[in-house]
Amino acid sequence: MAASQKLYPRATVKKIVKAHSKRNVSKNVDVLIFLDYALFLQTLMKEATINAKQVGERGISGKSVKKVTEMSLAKFKG
Repeated sequence: MAASQKLYPRATVKKIVKAHSKRNVSKNVDVLIFLDYALFLQTLMKEATINAKQVGERGISGKSVKKVTEMSLAKFKG
């Protein structure tokens, strides 16, 4: 992927976040949101993998992801 190609419209993301939170947002809020999202997904998959191994599944299933979703969401609640 070229360095100059944009992945998403930064201004649109900032407007959505500002409208949703009704607060001013920092200059790089979209980057911070993406990093938090990536960290959440990484944690979710790690917990789902652990859960799947404990149950004896060969791989990660939707069932194992659903079981750990609430716990993972609680960790990231701000």
